[in-house]
Amino acid sequence: MLIREATPEDWPSIWPFFHAIAAAGETFTYPLDLTFEQGREWWLLPAPSRTVVAVAEDGTVLGSAKMNRNHQGNGSHIASASYMVDPAHSGRGVGRALTEYTLEWARAAGYRAMQFNAVVASNERAVGLYRSLGFDILGTLPEGFRHPVHGYVGLHVMHRAL
Repeated sequence: MLIREATPEDWPSIWPFFHAIAAAGETFTYPLDLTFEQGREWWLLPAPSRTVVAVAEDGTVLGSAKMNRNHQGNGSHIASASYMVDPAHSGRGVGRALTEYTLEWARAAGYRAMQFNAVVASNERAVGLYRSLGFDILGTLPEGFRHPVHGYVGLHVMHRAL
């Protein structure tokens, strides 16, 4: 697997799994009805932020991550990131590789920590992955997310020093 900078030409390969994940409403606080163009604007971030893709040897896009400054001004030393893995390729280490990549990017860019603002508590795979990579749950917003299956669940704020 290769992780590289995403280009506008990658968006048609990202969109099918991005759309399916966002429309399912189980893991992101995104509107469920994002259009192709809106999704592209939300995901393909301009510099100094970055968006990358994880690709297989045959060029298949397996997943993607976007990374950015979490706050402005005097809080601009904290990074954040978001990840989407094509469900057809889950369980193969793509999410872990993307998370490790964003941590290295943030460290190299001089950020002091990474913070995730809204990790859905019922997304146990993501919570477990982040905890295994050194993130702590700083707090949980009770019933901060309306899950389509589980009803109201918490939203974790997760943090890791770099």
